Amino acid sequence: MNALTDFNDLHQIIGADAVRACIKAAELVESLPDSADVPQADTAWPDPVPLPDALPAVQAFDPELLPEAMRGWVADIAHRMQCPPDFTAVGALVALSSLIGARAVVAPKARDDWRVVPVLWGAIVGRPGVMKSPALSEVLKPLHRLEATEREQWQIAHEAWELDCKVATMASEAKEKQARGFADKDPAKARALLEPMDTPAEPMARRYVVNDATVEKLADLLTVNKWGLLVYRDEIHGLLCSMDRQGQEGARGFYLTGYDGNQGHAVDRIGRGESYVPRVCLAMLGGIQPGKLQSYVREAVAGGAGDDGLLQRFGLAVWPDVSREFAYVDRWPDTPARQAAWAVFERLNTLQPASDTDPQEWRFSTEAQALFVEWLEPFETEIRGDDLHPALVSHLSKYRKLIPALALIFALVDTSESGGVIHERELIRALAWGDYLRSHAERIYAAAVIPETAGAKQLLDKIKAGKLCDSDGVILDAFTPRLVAVKHWAGLGTPEAVRKAADLLADYGWLAREAIPTGAAGGRPTDRYLIHPRLLNGGGA
Repeated sequence: MNALTDFNDLHQIIGADAVRACIKAAELVESLPDSADVPQADTAWPDPVPLPDALPAVQAFDPELLPEAMRGWVADIAHRMQCPPDFTAVGALVALSSLIGARAVVAPKARDDWRVVPVLWGAIVGRPGVMKSPALSEVLKPLHRLEATEREQWQIAHEAWELDCKVATMASEAKEKQARGFADKDPAKARALLEPMDTPAEPMARRYVVNDATVEKLADLLTVNKWGLLVYRDEIHGLLCSMDRQGQEGARGFYLTGYDGNQGHAVDRIGRGESYVPRVCLAMLGGIQPGKLQSYVREAVAGGAGDDGLLQRFGLAVWPDVSREFAYVDRWPDTPARQAAWAVFERLNTLQPASDTDPQEWRFSTEAQALFVEWLEPFETEIRGDDLHPALVSHLSKYRKLIPALALIFALVDTSESGGVIHERELIRALAWGDYLRSHAERIYAAAVIPETAGAKQLLDKIKAGKLCDSDGVILDAFTPRLVAVKHWAGLGTPEAVRKAADLLADYGWLAREAIPTGAAGGRPTDRYLIHPRLLNGGGA
């Protein structure tokens, strides 16, 4: 036997792992059918064709979209972190909307009782390492500062309340002692002494941001913070998936109600009894990775657990292009810009509703009202047609609330003393946001319209990165859809999803498809895909 193919010699010279790889390769070659259609060498393979870009282009963020008081601060953070300004702009707007909450509403129609609460839901999309979390943490600092101040003031008030309670207890004990002396002589006076005393109400701290709370606890917080809260999750995909689980239908309903910001929510449980939140008002903010978003979008629009409009409520969802160029920036923050922006937060923190139960009511000026009608009529006509994907239609339909809500926020930032009137300039800015956000929505929902392209790119990237290997770490040169599906890669979690992606890669020359007979009993053949040798040799484009 030739020394180069003798098993024992190989085992001693190159080790067990290499021998195992040789055996696997030999078994694969033996199992291949004798067909001229299956490429056997690099020279027999055609040159692969680059996949089409699955992501539609998006509008770049324009600083003019923001009120002047916010521009410098948002741009400064993005520049120092070298992240897209879209991240910081969306975070800032959602944070402002949570401060306003249901304290002010806008009436989009002149004579209708339709009211919009300007709480917004935002999500920033980007792969790991593009500074999503640091950017959001920075723009949320004004809220955290307000909350820290509130806690300090509450601590002082609570300590004083505890002393008042002790004094009230002592006074009650003294009156009880007095009442004993009158119990026989003057029962009426004794009863008067035993009348309960009015005790001061316990002071409650205003909350601003909630990170991780059960729906039951969130409902408790909203009974105290009746004008609204911000729910912030660093990775919002976890929250979305947690509500997809069986038994979490109540949680989904609660959050869906919170988007409107003006509806009550009743909960009846055997263990907890009855509870009622007069107004569920929630702003939401978080980051999400592209692969996880695409997977969730596909599930949502395919009739899965998320097909109830929850995802579409994230009107401020942005997926910007991230520059491959990095510039090292080390400079002090722009203090004047930060002071101007934080002053807006502090002013809106003192915003008061019209009464203890009713919000302020804002309306469009005559010119702004005409502009709103001019936008709304063709918009409604478009989303009633058949030209758009249903998932995108569901998303865009939420712009009925989004556009007036943005206009109200801009008015409260720029012209808070206008007497409850939203001028044309604020509405024009809101409509510009609508155009900008729509381009990002089209990119996000492209995952539902052309899922195979996204899945094919995901699979190709995994192959190029050497991730397609067996349990021993040996890189494979062929695979079945089931073998890939068990790896649970985003967007490739089922054999059918992998098959669609692989078929597209085969069409573009990156793979070759072959059908493997299932055996003598017959049956449907199994698909197997051979990988272009250029990919195995570290090539590819």
